[in-house]
Order: sequence, then C-alpha cells, then structure tokens
Amino acid sequence: MLTKSCSVKVKAVGEEDGVGDGVFEAIVSVFGNVDSYGDRVMKGAFTDTLAEWEKSGNPIPVYWSHRMDDPDYNIGHVLEAKETDQGLWIKAQIDLESPKAQQVFRLLKGRRVTQFSFAYDVEAYQIVKGADDDSSVWELQKLKLYEVGPTPIGANQETELLSVKAAGHHALHLATEVKAGRVISAKNESELRTAYDSIGKVLAALEPEDDSKASASEPGKTDEPSGAKADDPMRTASATARLHLALAIAEG
Repeated sequence: MLTKSCSVKVKAVGEEDGVGDGVFEAIVSVFGNVDSYGDRVMKGAFTDTLAEWEKSGNPIPVYWSHRMDDPDYNIGHVLEAKETDQGLWIKAQIDLESPKAQQVFRLLKGRRVTQFSFAYDVEAYQIVKGADDDSSVWELQKLKLYEVGPTPIGANQETELLSVKAAGHHALHLATEVKAGRVISAKNESELRTAYDSIGKVLAALEPEDDSKASASEPGKTDEPSGAKADDPMRTASATARLHLALAIAEG
C-alpha cells in the first residue's frame, strides 16, 4: 500500500454553528501533473475503484494521516466521490461527536492543515519519457483506493514507519520461505520490492541532507518487470542494510 499527498483547499459546507456540520469538499488527487516522485495520476485512474466502493455499499473511510492503528483516527467517511477534469473530488463527513475529529475539522477550515493524502495500490501504469530524455514519468492509469484524509505537511514520517513495520512482518515471512528453498510468486516478489522501497523512503527521510545526497530524498525509478518501484542506486543505505532493517522492524 502506497500513499500520495497534495495541497488542497477545503470547502466547508454548513455553518449553522461555530464548527459547522462537519461536511467538506476537496480535490484530493490532481490529474496530469508530475509529482515529486515522478508520478502522474491520469484521469480515469479511480473509475474502477470508485465503482467497486459503490457496489460494496461501504463508505470510503477518512483517516487522520493514515493512522489506521487507532480507531479514534478514523474521523469520518466519504459521502460522494467522483472524477472531475481537475482530479478526484470528494464530499465527506467528519464525525463531530469525536473531539479529535472536531479539532481536525477546525484545522481544515482554518487552513492550518492544507494537505490531503490517500492510500492506494497501483494496478496499471506505463513509463513514459519525462521533460528530458534522461528522466522518466510513471503514468498511473488504474489505482485501488483504500482511504483518504488530511495530513500535516512534512509530518508523515511516523506514518511511513508504521507502513514499514507492517511490510516488514510480511517481508520476514517471505524471506524465510526463500531461505527454505521455496520459490516465491510474482505477487510476493512485488510485495517484497514494495517493502524495500518503503524502507528506503524512511531511511532517506532520516538522513541529513548535503550536496552528496541531493537525490536521496526521492526514489529513482527503473522498469521493473513486476511493476514495483526500485530505489535510486545512489542511496547510501545498501540493499543488505535495508533487509536487516526490515527484519529488525518485523521482529521488534
């Protein structure tokens, strides 16, 4: 499971009292622009997943900063969601009976929190040339959406670490199978690569920036046959170090 954030302008709906009724609208994913990871979300990427959510009868949950480890951070649900020419538009309801959720709504209305993020898996993509011949862009054509929610700017390292811990448990299980001589499937290989990528992002975020590590904050991309994203080979942490970190997290 991956996450992606963008700046939003929240439109609060309902101002009968000082807080409002907790309903808001926002564009949580913008189509067509290349983000800091070299991804471009294409219009139509959410068509199938929105149809699946509608068919299930379940609402898309709204979490504060992907905090799925604590039910108090499940602060609302999506009332409506659709693709527009601009991006993925949602209309959502914050659970104002919860003090935590009510405070989040105040932060959104007061523009003290200005980013939204969503959790997703990539189901279809293609790699195209970037603005110059030396770069590439991942055009994300089909995504599976898990949740959306507000997130503080630059304050999601804890979220990334939680994701790595979850990935680490699965990575440990798969690594044990490989050690035992079993052949892993393409799906499991992709999941191992995703865990590897997540660990690299966390390590890059924790490293002090200097001129020699200018590219360490963003993962590089290669054409992997499994569809997984590979890390920039210039990262200072080796593959072996990351595997040890994954195993330590999983066992901890």
